[in-house]
Amino acid sequence: MLRSSLLRVIRTPQALRAYSTQAGLPDIDASKLTITRTQTPKALKKPEDLIFGRNFTGIPAFPTTKSMNKTYDHMLSIEWTARSGWAAPRIIPYQNLSLDPATCVFHYGFECFEGMKAYRSNVNGKPSIRIFRPHNNMRRLNKSSVRIALPAFSVEEMTKCLATFVNLEQRFIPDKRGYSLYLRPTMIGTQSTLGVGSPGSALLFVIASPVGPYYPTGFKAVSLEATSRYIRAWPGGVGDMKLGGNYAPCIVPQLDAASRGFHQNLWLFGEEGYVTEVGTMNLFTAWITPEGRKEIVTAPLDGTILEGITRDCILALAREHLTKEGWEVSERKFTIGEMAKAADEGRLVEAFGSGTAAVVSPIRRIAWDGGIGGTPRDIMIPLQEGKEAGALAERLWKWMEERQYGDVESEWRLVSPTHPSSTLTR
Repeated sequence: MLRSSLLRVIRTPQALRAYSTQAGLPDIDASKLTITRTQTPKALKKPEDLIFGRNFTGIPAFPTTKSMNKTYDHMLSIEWTARSGWAAPRIIPYQNLSLDPATCVFHYGFECFEGMKAYRSNVNGKPSIRIFRPHNNMRRLNKSSVRIALPAFSVEEMTKCLATFVNLEQRFIPDKRGYSLYLRPTMIGTQSTLGVGSPGSALLFVIASPVGPYYPTGFKAVSLEATSRYIRAWPGGVGDMKLGGNYAPCIVPQLDAASRGFHQNLWLFGEEGYVTEVGTMNLFTAWITPEGRKEIVTAPLDGTILEGITRDCILALAREHLTKEGWEVSERKFTIGEMAKAADEGRLVEAFGSGTAAVVSPIRRIAWDGGIGGTPRDIMIPLQEGKEAGALAERLWKWMEERQYGDVESEWRLVSPTHPSSTLTR
């Protein structure tokens, strides 16, 4: 009874934060950050050899047992306990984690994470490192962590720690357009117990992976399979949280779609066939409405889709630039049936996904099973003649890149001079 009453009390984000940092326990404090530098710095790979998610600032791309016994560069690590709060942050040599087989993350999925990037730029002869919208990612990580009874933390202090880590690892960011340092903040429950309850200890760590352009030879429009067979998320669930448990169940549907020649699956919801996400990205559709208005539409933040940082950027850029050209920018529910009808009537302009890895991913075709009692059919998405993207996707991608690399100044970045001892500031 006490447990269920407690859960009712801590449902709001404010109450969850109070619960996670109760009794005045220490929060993350960037001023206490210590750095232990590696004695075996890792050799840099050629930019053209970088593969997304395979190369880390800590270990080789395909490590052998021998190479795994060596430490290379660094990771950021911060421990938490319910009794003592957050410990002093540490940047340490990249290393394996040592966890008891009974650690709760293995059994009950106490894990959440973020994905974000840092870029190298040179504006007016002034080289700098830019982290793109880190405060937004840290706020979203907080939202995810408290939803699964992991501790909250100071967004500002954690961002300072993250900035120092990026400065230390900045040599891994290739000095080449299209390249960046992908950052993966992760929080896990570390209490050793088989009992189901709030973890009494946790670990927040950050690793980094130098990455090349998602489309090294230019855009490649993708084909999707929209199916009613699988459901990614539902109202009242955790589809709007960045939890590891939201991703593993999506692999089999994706492999299922791939076996029929599709790049990804398009997640639908309900008998109406509401469009939600595409793979692990948010989805945008541009069309002419039946009333003749130009509209760019994406699903609303109703708890069933992730609150994408790139999604938010696309919306802001579209409202800044495209509304001047007569486009309406909407966040509302829409169905796959509406997309099919717009295609049949020549009103469908283009569609694309948005996310951290690709930024923008143009779509050329959606195969739809027709829904309940419907007839399977293809929805063909227009592309520019001779190109693999629509004009809107191309322009939005360009506007994003200009802000990521500093061609256009924006409040969306944290900037630092390229100096090993410097600290990033807002």
